[in-house]
Amino acid sequence: MKEMLQLAVPTLFGLEGLCAEELRRLELPEVRAENGRVLCRARAEDIARINLNLRTGERVLLVLGSFPAGSFDALFEGTRALPWEEFVPREGSFPVKGHALNSALHAVPACQAIVKKAIAARLGERYGLEQLPETGALYQVQFSIMKDTATLMLDTSGPGLHKRGYRAVGVTAPLRETLAAALVLLSRYRGRDPFCDPFCGSGTIAIEAALIAKNRAPGLSRAFSAQKWRWLDAKSWLDAADEAMDREFGGTYDIWGGDVDPKAVEIARANAVKADVEDMVRFETADAARFRRDTPYGRVVTNPPYGERILEKREAEELYRAFGRAVRDLPEGWRVSVLSSHTEFERTFGRTADKKRKLYNGMIKCDLFQYGR
Repeated sequence: MKEMLQLAVPTLFGLEGLCAEELRRLELPEVRAENGRVLCRARAEDIARINLNLRTGERVLLVLGSFPAGSFDALFEGTRALPWEEFVPREGSFPVKGHALNSALHAVPACQAIVKKAIAARLGERYGLEQLPETGALYQVQFSIMKDTATLMLDTSGPGLHKRGYRAVGVTAPLRETLAAALVLLSRYRGRDPFCDPFCGSGTIAIEAALIAKNRAPGLSRAFSAQKWRWLDAKSWLDAADEAMDREFGGTYDIWGGDVDPKAVEIARANAVKADVEDMVRFETADAARFRRDTPYGRVVTNPPYGERILEKREAEELYRAFGRAVRDLPEGWRVSVLSSHTEFERTFGRTADKKRKLYNGMIKCDLFQYGR
């Protein structure tokens, strides 16, 4: 097996730069951001460090190789030529999933079948078996075929990295944890200022702010597929967890979340307990239209309802107007960041943003409107 590995980290569109910064802070070499993903080189033990610490990446994929795949024969032979036996043991389970875009091979089920058959042929030959048992640990295979080039990968994460383990239940249209963390990072919050989310829903933004303030690794409370991989030293996961916990900060923080729905506030409080930040975050039933703060400075980071349908859109506009009036009364030292897909947000909010950044909440194209420099 090669000493240095190639990793790919998919991200939500717009978060590639943030994710690349995170990987550089973890001292990974050859970090390179592309559309929708970030690439880097890594040692085997870095797989644990990245999975545990990454806030804005969706999962960590181990790249086994890329090759031209303009036909099914080329896909089969290219897949079979990769050193699968170095990674997948005799009894390993290796289901296949993937996608194809702008390529001659566009039927995903057919591509899945070819990739599966090629891997089975290679492993069967190496292990001297006609049929592989697939009764062991999961080695999820992912393929990407873009412009007739196939890339074959193994998923080290399992469930997406946005699944931190603290949100067992949510509210309607929850914000993905990776995007919530990105909003906090883009606001430049580091734990010193008061932090508020007046539309807190299930508490995701405020909880991610608490994890960032405390410098707590977001993956400490969950498991990852690669923890069961035989070729990865189990000690690397313990070492990565120890390293992460040693880097945590102490201190007291002023982090607040409010929502008009008392049930949402109850869920947010329960999620804060699961995330072990209940001593850092306060959640209250509160109306964003009456949002007030007397401290001379602070951060507001929030994701109000978008109003995707016409009637909801009108309600959302009224909400933005009322919230905009409330924010105008804040002291000058406050910085405000609002994520919205509403095309008329600035007009209804009553102010043109100082900065705008395009982001995606799932498949919904949004802007992050930032006020205050």
